[in-house]
Amino acid sequence: MLNKILSPFGAVVLFVIIAASGYFVSEKMDKKDVNISTAELFATTLPDENGVPQALSQWQGKMIVLNFWATWCPPCREEMPELSELNTEYQDKNVIVIGIALDEIALIKEFNAENKMSYPLLAAEDTGGNLAANLGNNKSALPYTVIIKPDGTVANTYFGRISKPLLEEALLKLIP
Repeated sequence: MLNKILSPFGAVVLFVIIAASGYFVSEKMDKKDVNISTAELFATTLPDENGVPQALSQWQGKMIVLNFWATWCPPCREEMPELSELNTEYQDKNVIVIGIALDEIALIKEFNAENKMSYPLLAAEDTGGNLAANLGNNKSALPYTVIIKPDGTVANTYFGRISKPLLEEALLKLIP
């Protein structure tokens, strides 16, 4: 009787182990072997919180801390004051923070009226997920942050909530 119960259970456990190991191997290979292109990002124009179209190409040549977020995402909202401080403190070092929200313009405008971020907040309600995926967000996670060097190459990507000290450590290695 015990063998009949353990046998299906054992098969399920074995399947989960095999599937998990395949997932982690593919994640490692994807990160090592994929060269993330920023061409689509810089070819994109998104509206800001006031509905004014902003071409992302206007920030080419800068060190960009690109943060994908949403007003309904608690970890996104928690990290934004630190991103705002970082933007203010590093703007004279050719660094800019840009927030791309997977949200409606009205919600972004309301959020910024209450919170006053020092960096551009852009709306990418329908296209933000694809932009993030093209920049390495293969988990559809929010928040998702990408550091893009002035030459347009991706230096770092971060899933989940980030902190100002973490970003400063990465930026200080990249800023001449």
